[in-house]
Amino acid sequence: MRRLGLIALLMLAASAGWFGWQRYGPRPSAPVMAPEAARVDHILIEKSARRLTASLDGAVVMRVDIALGFAPEGDKQIEGDGKTPVGVFKVDRRNPQSAYHLSLGLDYPQPDDVTRAQQQGIDPGGDIFIHGQPNGVVGLSLPGDWTAGCIAISNTEIAQLWSLTATGTTVEIRP
Repeated sequence: MRRLGLIALLMLAASAGWFGWQRYGPRPSAPVMAPEAARVDHILIEKSARRLTASLDGAVVMRVDIALGFAPEGDKQIEGDGKTPVGVFKVDRRNPQSAYHLSLGLDYPQPDDVTRAQQQGIDPGGDIFIHGQPNGVVGLSLPGDWTAGCIAISNTEIAQLWSLTATGTTVEIRP
């Protein structure tokens, strides 16, 4: 319980810009897109292995360890459950001004998620991203599963993935 409180405080501080360069000056520029030949066309997230693998035509381009939502077991069902969704998604937005060092947004919830949630009278949640560490956390990665349902990697790794990933890239999230 105490750990969740610390995580929530860190996330609030990051989103409010309470630490790091965000208070003192402009954000650094986002990395530019890599040439077409150096892009990825598929990102595989394996929740149980805590691994992200980015590939182009089946060849691995990048493989990194990840952190997930604070309650990672199972599929996302409702806003605030701390789960990372399972399924096939697309990168539908890129945010260089994120509260976390760069973020790639996923098109969650899908129509089936929305229908299920409406039938149950609940909110399926949203704003699922692959992102870096909270702004101001420099040179380290927060330990354990700490996001609200997103996929987190180091700032160096998200900068590389950002440069390789175009809007429309397929992201498959497995249990």
